[in-house]
Amino acid sequence: MHTDIHSQTSGIDRQYSEIYELELLFDIARTLDKHVELRSALGPVLSVMELRASLKHGMITLLNRATGLLKIEEAYGLSAEEKERGVYRFGEGLVGRVFETGMAVSVPDLSKEARFLNRARNRKREDMIGVSYCCVPIRAPEGVIGTLSAERRLGNCPDGTERMMARDQSLLEKIASIISDSAKLRERIMEERYRPDNASDGTYRAKINAEPACFRLGRIDAASAIIGTSSAMRDMYALTAQVAPTDANVLITGESGTGKELVAAEICRLSKRNDKPFLKVNCAALPESVIESELFGHEKGAFTGAISRRKGRFEMADTGTIFLDEIGELPPQIQVKLLRVLQERNFERVGGAQTIKIDVRIVAASNRNLEEEVKAGRFREDLFYRLNVFMIHLPPLRQRKSDVMLLADHFTEKYAEKNGKPIKRISSLAIELLTNYHWPGNVRELENCMERAVILSNDMVIHSYNLPPSLQSAASTDTKMTTTLDAALSRLEKEMIIEALKNSEGNMSAAARLLGVTERQMGLRVRRYGVNWRSFRKNG
Repeated sequence: MHTDIHSQTSGIDRQYSEIYELELLFDIARTLDKHVELRSALGPVLSVMELRASLKHGMITLLNRATGLLKIEEAYGLSAEEKERGVYRFGEGLVGRVFETGMAVSVPDLSKEARFLNRARNRKREDMIGVSYCCVPIRAPEGVIGTLSAERRLGNCPDGTERMMARDQSLLEKIASIISDSAKLRERIMEERYRPDNASDGTYRAKINAEPACFRLGRIDAASAIIGTSSAMRDMYALTAQVAPTDANVLITGESGTGKELVAAEICRLSKRNDKPFLKVNCAALPESVIESELFGHEKGAFTGAISRRKGRFEMADTGTIFLDEIGELPPQIQVKLLRVLQERNFERVGGAQTIKIDVRIVAASNRNLEEEVKAGRFREDLFYRLNVFMIHLPPLRQRKSDVMLLADHFTEKYAEKNGKPIKRISSLAIELLTNYHWPGNVRELENCMERAVILSNDMVIHSYNLPPSLQSAASTDTKMTTTLDAALSRLEKEMIIEALKNSEGNMSAAARLLGVTERQMGLRVRRYGVNWRSFRKNG
């Protein structure tokens, strides 16, 4: 009888443990699914491991193929400076050994493990007494691409040290497998969507496949600054890759703030002139009185203030590429001289008689409709057709809504690092505002919004109230009011309650203090909104 009861109890415990583990793995998979870029999801994954499984000091390293070294990609609680110290060679320390052998390593007491390098956190050995450590490989079809590790302070472990360490290793291996599957899925999407079928020599394919998936998500390749995965951006990528190796003049069109300068730089990077000069000229920013001198240079004494000979931008860009931004702003007399450069590839400096020959590729851009400008007589028709050998149109951000969160994650990471603020995620209400807004200022406006939000955030989360008021008004988003004041306040109240419970790890009293309410008020609100406060505890 006693044996039957013991067996039944053990079965119930095992079933509960399995259910709990499945819920934890589901949360991790859902966390990965919420982020377009794998990099931005790694921090939240480690946070879930810390809060739900008590696996502390989670760390993910990935192989940098350019240097052949393992580098910390994400680590829970580490600053950017500490991450920079976490670089490992093959076979070096426990991390390097796991990467080299492809075998997991478990250590019952870190304070007694000489192979543990302690390079990033730089802790004292006595602080690691009674701390177990596990490191497992992250695998891809081509082999091991990184490692996942975590620690646990065992204390008085009721299940025994060996049993708990075996559980931790099994759990970490499953999480590493989920991360690997997520990377492979993104890799297949990238290969299917961004590899142009009509690449003539396979060069473009080779550039895409040269980097592991986690290094190129959302980009044309690892070295590109262009971000976007929508169908419109895929079409633009394909056109850029086709025209870049040629010497054809390119005209880039699109609204202000869509990233025309980035496309021009990408054309130069992928061209045979990529090691030659690349000069940028904003035609709208130059006064009419100096624009001719800026573009074509001048001789000494050509006008008052010309105290010496000066080369123009075209002359300085010889053998390279010149980017003429907002070319629709050029005055008529400069359009005539530019037409000659396009036709004959020569010009004279202001005040000079010597003909200067150049070999330069011209990439122009305009946010105006140049065909309409030609009809209105403000832009020369012959110049337009000389420039418009190959046109690339950049779609406005409102026509590629699927790219909004990818860009938002990128800018959040960029300005979090710049300002030294460890932003971990963007709240669901903030995501809703970002995706519903119509973005009249395009990518430039989105970048400014995320920089502001990073500066205003005080708890490692971008909240809806950190975003500019323009995103939160019906007039600016061209939407009708779909909720009442009470409903909106209730949503905000529920979000703050959830955030407080997360920060207090499910401690209702501590959460009430954070919100400045009594424990009774906290309990009433938790019941009202159906929030499961126990799910935020470390032990679930």
